[in-house]
Amino acid sequence: MVSEVSIIVTISVIIFISPYLSKILNIPTTPLEIVLGSLAGYLGFVGYNHLFELISEVGFFYLMFLAGSEVNLNVFQKEDKTTLQLGLVYISILYVLSFLVCMALDFDNIFIVMLPLISIGLVVTLYKEFDKDTKWLNLAMTIGVMGELISIVALTVTGATLEHGIGVELYKSLFYLAFFLLLIALVFKLFRLLFWWYPGLKTYLVPIYSDKDEKDIRLSMAIFFLMIAVMLVLNLEIAFGAFIAGVFIATFFEYKKDLPHKLSTFGFGFLVPIFFVYIGSTFDIDALFTDGLVLRALLITFSMIFIRFIAAFSLRSILTPYEGIYFALAHSMPLTLLIAIATLAFHNNSIDQFAYFSFILASLFEVIIVMVGIKLLHKFENKKSFL
Repeated sequence: MVSEVSIIVTISVIIFISPYLSKILNIPTTPLEIVLGSLAGYLGFVGYNHLFELISEVGFFYLMFLAGSEVNLNVFQKEDKTTLQLGLVYISILYVLSFLVCMALDFDNIFIVMLPLISIGLVVTLYKEFDKDTKWLNLAMTIGVMGELISIVALTVTGATLEHGIGVELYKSLFYLAFFLLLIALVFKLFRLLFWWYPGLKTYLVPIYSDKDEKDIRLSMAIFFLMIAVMLVLNLEIAFGAFIAGVFIATFFEYKKDLPHKLSTFGFGFLVPIFFVYIGSTFDIDALFTDGLVLRALLITFSMIFIRFIAAFSLRSILTPYEGIYFALAHSMPLTLLIAIATLAFHNNSIDQFAYFSFILASLFEVIIVMVGIKLLHKFENKKSFL
């Protein structure tokens, strides 16, 4: 039994050194935290602890909240309808290809939901490498928002199916989900109308400048926990509620430019790393020597990248070949959602430990391959244009 002191000290060290190692190794902090968590678990510095698991779960919910805070629904009103239609075609093709790949490779049915997952969490980090006016990156964000919304709904439905199976309880959960979505749509319309009639109410709730009491953070946390409470009452996936809470903040308080930064600073500086360290600690390094595990992880990785490359052809009318490759790569690292569904499926005994470890490993492979691939492509493109 690992002591709580050992777990606390280890987490502290990993949280502190991860950004420095990330810079030295030139890889994102997130996969590095998973790897370090796995090493710490292997060496016996961390292990199962109820409090550790509970805080990591809160970290996951907060991560979903931060993912939602990047989704401003007002963007869809400003976006060209043709682009949105092409985005829906692209996402639809992903699910069709996922079905075909799963049939061809004899994957379990749950893989059909997992292979097309889209998460914009790591896509945002690409803005550090590219200009904010980069066409393919902005398109990846816009369509990625649509894809993440669909992925979150898929996560919720999958969670309900795994928990209750096909039957009355599942139908009840789906009814609650439909009711919740309708209620959220009405709430959004109500607040849009309310803030239109009383524009001063927004700045009263979230002041633009002087905010000594941190009202913006307090309101954000209140909405975050309120949505968790609603999801508990409706017995729906809590991650979905946390995501919707983030969407609400991003949509109605977009004028507060520093709010997303303040929220993410707390999350990625404390709660979120604990979640990734915990996930890493559940991965047994000895499993790497299990026959076929690495091969299965690579097969999952390249299947996910492959279907995105094929689906990206649907955007050839608005993207050049190079931009299409960038776009497909950007969507090929849904690390957070992939780990979320894999963890959910494993805990509900829908996939075995071998499949669970395969997805954890695949999520790491994807980030490394995509990040390296984008950088190499960018260097090659610059070299070619220079010549």
